[in-house]
Amino acid sequence: AKFFKTPGEAVQDIPDGAKLLVGGFGLCGIPENLIGALLKTGTKGLTVVSNNAGVDDFGLGLLLKQRQIRRMISSYVGENAEFERQYLSGELEVELTPQGTLAERIRAGGAGIPAFFTPTGFGTLIHNGGAPIKYN
Repeated sequence: AKFFKTPGEAVQDIPDGAKLLVGGFGLCGIPENLIGALLKTGTKGLTVVSNNAGVDDFGLGLLLKQRQIRRMISSYVGENAEFERQYLSGELEVELTPQGTLAERIRAGGAGIPAFFTPTGFGTLIHNGGAPIKYN
């Protein structure tokens, strides 16, 4: 294990285009000091895997505001107006993944398992090419 004296030292080697797994649940338990240090580095083009996208002025929302994140892989992305703006304008790629599937993807990847099957959505309108949206 390697220990760092400051958050800045811990993130200094993260290159542009890196993929980061960011812990926490909602805004609880997030690595806010590391996010702050990464904000200072200006590292761009990040793909971030996290269960959420932060809020406008906290957590991953800070990196989004500075346009350091290119792609989000998340299970929940609400409560962040800047996230919404970037996504709708085509500036941000988004991969929404159910929470349980996201957790299993992380576990399987860590265990070296390249693929797995989950029946999420199987036999639903989504599976059959539709979307369960009702317009009035």
